[in-house]
Amino acid sequence: MTMNGQPKRPEVEPEQAENTEQNAPDAATPADPATEIAELKRKADENWDLYLRAAAETENVRKRAARDVEQARKYALESFGRDLLAVKDSLEIGLGSTEIADADALVAGHEATLKLLTTILERFGITEVDPAGEPFNPELHEAMTMQPSAEVAPGSVLNVIQKGYALNGRLLRPARVIVAAEPDPGQGGK
Repeated sequence: MTMNGQPKRPEVEPEQAENTEQNAPDAATPADPATEIAELKRKADENWDLYLRAAAETENVRKRAARDVEQARKYALESFGRDLLAVKDSLEIGLGSTEIADADALVAGHEATLKLLTTILERFGITEVDPAGEPFNPELHEAMTMQPSAEVAPGSVLNVIQKGYALNGRLLRPARVIVAAEPDPGQGGK
């Protein structure tokens, strides 16, 4: 058998081939040329039909994949949006009750809403980058200024102005920080 599944053609020695051709009956001679042409045309038409079907199937797969990508892009944030609606509802309820609630109740409501939002963000892989006291990392932090300090080691984050956030380990927003510098010898600290 050959690689394409066809039976392997038997090898014939040149002398045998001459004898075979001389001794072959007339039935082995080529058939009527018109019949042979018709058979070849039929095979060509059959192959063309198979090609057209394969091309159409390929085009259908491409269109289906493009449609699936578009649907995934369009609705990827559906469950995230649905979960954020709970935060919006909580904020609206809090705003609606400002006239009848005392300050402690409002603070408790804000804390509960923040906790709800944090839980939702964590569920979707969004984590805080809060580098207070850590060494400054330019890949995760944006230095707003440097300030002399004896409280933390020089080159460390002294204060966080704005927390950063990462989505599944990929930075969404760097943390904006104040970086500690060597303390001035004459000031003795801050």
